[in-house]
Amino acid sequence: MSQRPYNVLILCTGNSARSVMAEALFTVMGKGRFKAYSAGSHPTGRVNLLAVELCAAAGYDTTQLRSKSWDEFAQPNAPQMDLVITVCDQAAGEACPFWPGTPMTAHWGFEDPAAFEGSEQEKREHFNKVFRQIMNRVIQFVNLPLEVLDRAASQQEMRTIGSRPAEESHEQ
Repeated sequence: MSQRPYNVLILCTGNSARSVMAEALFTVMGKGRFKAYSAGSHPTGRVNLLAVELCAAAGYDTTQLRSKSWDEFAQPNAPQMDLVITVCDQAAGEACPFWPGTPMTAHWGFEDPAAFEGSEQEKREHFNKVFRQIMNRVIQFVNLPLEVLDRAASQQEMRTIGSRPAEESHEQ
């Protein structure tokens, strides 16, 4: 069994919505098994207020949320990551920094709710939809018996979860 929580880094381009919501969900739903971080290749410098609302509603302390560069996590003094997950297609296609410790990686693509155009109510509904999709994948992953799976099996499970339709629910 792991002596410390699994460090997971969720990457996106802007680090304003999807990656931030995934950070909150991994932390809350992981119940101490995961320490999640989020970052972007080209951070916007601000976290979307609808993402902040949803993270707070999930029980996540949002006081420390900020849009940050993935370069922070490639520094020698940064936490060593066990898992790195991209949540947007653009970040998945970019050349990532070197992550010390060779973490397991996967791509879990989601639509960008911050790019959605519509009324305030439609934007809120779209954010809720993407939040639920992220939650469905996080639930699948945090319920895996990582302590007994070897690295290859864990890596395969991570990638399989990302290959399923985002709407597919495995809530328990």
